[in-house]
Amino acid sequence: MGRPWQALRALRLRLFGPDKELVGTDQFGNKYYRVPKHETRAGQIIPERRFVETINRQAYQYEMGDFPMEWEAWIRKKRNDPPSIEEILKNENYREEMKQKIKDVSEKDKLLQAKAYKEGLVAEPAHTQVKGHASAPYYGKKEPSQDPTSTASTFQPGSWMPPGSGSSQNK
Repeated sequence: MGRPWQALRALRLRLFGPDKELVGTDQFGNKYYRVPKHETRAGQIIPERRFVETINRQAYQYEMGDFPMEWEAWIRKKRNDPPSIEEILKNENYREEMKQKIKDVSEKDKLLQAKAYKEGLVAEPAHTQVKGHASAPYYGKKEPSQDPTSTASTFQPGSWMPPGSGSSQNK
C-alpha cells in the first residue's frame, strides 16, 4: 500500500473510527461484531466495543435465551475470546444431559417418597386450609365468634362489655 493510502486510512480512522469486524455468527443467524480500541481525532481513547446484529427482530422482542450464553458472555466482556461452534454445541449437549438427569432423579425421589408414605416410614404432609385473616378473632376456628349487636336507641358510650368479662373492671 502506498504512502497516500496509508495517510488516507489514518485520516479516516481518526475521523470516523475503525470499521467493525465480524467475529462470528450463532446457530440462529445473529452476527457478532467488534470495534477495536482506537483514538479519536481529539485524542480521546475509545475502548473496544462489542455488539450483535440480530436477524429479523427488534431489540425489544428478544428474551432471555435467544442468544447463546457463550456469546452473551463475550459481548459483556466476561470472556476474551469469542466462542466456537463446537464449544456452543458441547455446552448445549451438556445442559440437555443435565436436564434429563434432573428429571430422572426427581422421578426417582417421588417414587421413594410414595414408597415411604405407603410403608408408614414417613408421615404424609398435612394439607390444611385456614380461612380468614390472622388478625380476625376467629382465625383458625370453624365458625366466627358472635359479634356484639346494638341498635342506635339502646347504645350507651362505654356501656358495652365483651362477653365473659366482669362488671368490676368497668372503670
